[in-house]
Amino acid sequence: MVPAMVGARFAYLAALLAAVLFLLEGCASGGVPSEERAAWRDKAEAACMASGRVRASPYIQSAGTVNGPSACGILAPLKVSGVGRVRITPVATIDCPLTASLTRWLNGPVQKAAYRQFGKPVVEIKQIASYGCRGRNGRHSGPLSEHAYGNALDVAAFVLSDGTEITVVKGWWRGTARERAFLKEAFAGACDEFYTVLGPGADRYHYNHFHVDLLITNVSHGRHFCQPRPRRGLFTAATDAADPVSTASVKPIPFLGPSGD
Repeated sequence: MVPAMVGARFAYLAALLAAVLFLLEGCASGGVPSEERAAWRDKAEAACMASGRVRASPYIQSAGTVNGPSACGILAPLKVSGVGRVRITPVATIDCPLTASLTRWLNGPVQKAAYRQFGKPVVEIKQIASYGCRGRNGRHSGPLSEHAYGNALDVAAFVLSDGTEITVVKGWWRGTARERAFLKEAFAGACDEFYTVLGPGADRYHYNHFHVDLLITNVSHGRHFCQPRPRRGLFTAATDAADPVSTASVKPIPFLGPSGD
């Protein structure tokens, strides 16, 4: 057999072996990475449920149990269609700790940014991923995604009370000055609240949404993993870190607090 044919056959066999190993890896755990469930996850859920920080309502309801292959699942899953005055569409399946953090973020930094830039509140967010048993970024190897534990949410758009929709994919780079300022302030607020925050510019996967989660190992010396990292003078003003003011080329509307509408 001529050397060229030997080389071609070897390349073919190597590719075939790689494909078989890929399929076996997926089948071993139902198409998702095999992983042990860390003890802190169930403890955090149980502590949150016992604390009363999240209470059942027409918009937050128990979902029984959610189990999946590998370590996927939620100890006390919640179906969340709204927090405070903000609707969540479609309904998100997430855990108690994430629901509590989402409530603080939406009712705090997000509303402040909305009132400051537009003079009206956010009444809805549109999410594109809550619970899902899968690897990070959809991979079949490596660690499981925080979505696999109901510990993450992907937010793609915010809707104001007048119906204006601000999407991450358009508003972050090509929106009006107020839209860009709002999104960057909301993002900076998320970086304070959640342990992991990824958005446009972080990588090729998060160009159209904010990914937020509570992966405890991403807390280091009081700092959270946030990409792109908010910087003073870009996302927040150096003069008022506690209540960031936009540095966009528009005059911010003073924050007066939620109105009665």
